[in-house]
Amino acid sequence: MEVHAPDRVGAGQRVRRHSRALGREPATVSGGALRRARAAILAVVFRLAAAALLAFLVLPLVALLVTMSPGEFVAGLRDPLVLPALSLSLLTTSVSLFLVVVPGTALAWFLARRTDALGRWIETAVQLPVVIPPAVGGLALLLAFGRRGLFGSWLVRVGLAVPFSTLAVILAEVFVSAPFFVIAATAAFRRLDPSLWIVARSLGASPFRAFFRVALPAAAPSLVAGAAMSWARALGEFGATLMFAGNLMGRTQTLPLAVYTTLESDLRAAQAISLLLVAIAFALLLVLRRGAAAGGAALGFPPAPPEERSR
Repeated sequence: MEVHAPDRVGAGQRVRRHSRALGREPATVSGGALRRARAAILAVVFRLAAAALLAFLVLPLVALLVTMSPGEFVAGLRDPLVLPALSLSLLTTSVSLFLVVVPGTALAWFLARRTDALGRWIETAVQLPVVIPPAVGGLALLLAFGRRGLFGSWLVRVGLAVPFSTLAVILAEVFVSAPFFVIAATAAFRRLDPSLWIVARSLGASPFRAFFRVALPAAAPSLVAGAAMSWARALGEFGATLMFAGNLMGRTQTLPLAVYTTLESDLRAAQAISLLLVAIAFALLLVLRRGAAAGGAALGFPPAPPEERSR
């Protein structure tokens, strides 16, 4: 057996040499080149798809900007509808933000500390206004608080008519914007280190004191970001407001409704209001990005790399 072992080794070497002579090794090399070419083609396709989507998202905003001169922008903002709509929007969004943040913080804390089925059902109900059409939300508000609605008839008896009023605008904005704050605040409270709460309670702090002195400051960056996104959503609300509050100048006509109205008579004014809303949204996103770079990663914004934080 030991005498024939070298012969078997030599036969194996001859087989490998014969395989190379038949061209099997070049086939392996060509297969690797084919895989590399396929990967390069896929990379190009992915880049083209990403560029196409980016262009689709950016080009309408660019068109909104470049098709109007600065003089036309200023003239458009002088339209009689702009100032009342701007004043009403600032008023209603400020009130709605207060009505969202105060009870929304309590609701988010409640949801963050519950892991049972009830908590999941409540969280789903809170998120529902984000995914339903705004017109459906407006109709639901009308059926709930309208003159013949579920609660509206009782409100009429006490002398409070909600539909087609400034209060209706505020309620519509709260309905569509509250989920943005509650979702962000709930995620922020869930990310808190449980040991901070345990240490605060072990040192004798009451639950309310531990919440206001420990949990709330630790989650503050995300709460601020959530409040900003909620305010921006309220500022841009259109469908629910139109269905529930109408489009009455000086009473229920906010900036998005002013765009809708001026589009029929003065395209320049509609474009100027639209640019104003885009500028507000862009500035808000820049502030949120800056906050994320400072360490408050909220609403899915990842912390910026160290080199960006140092800028």
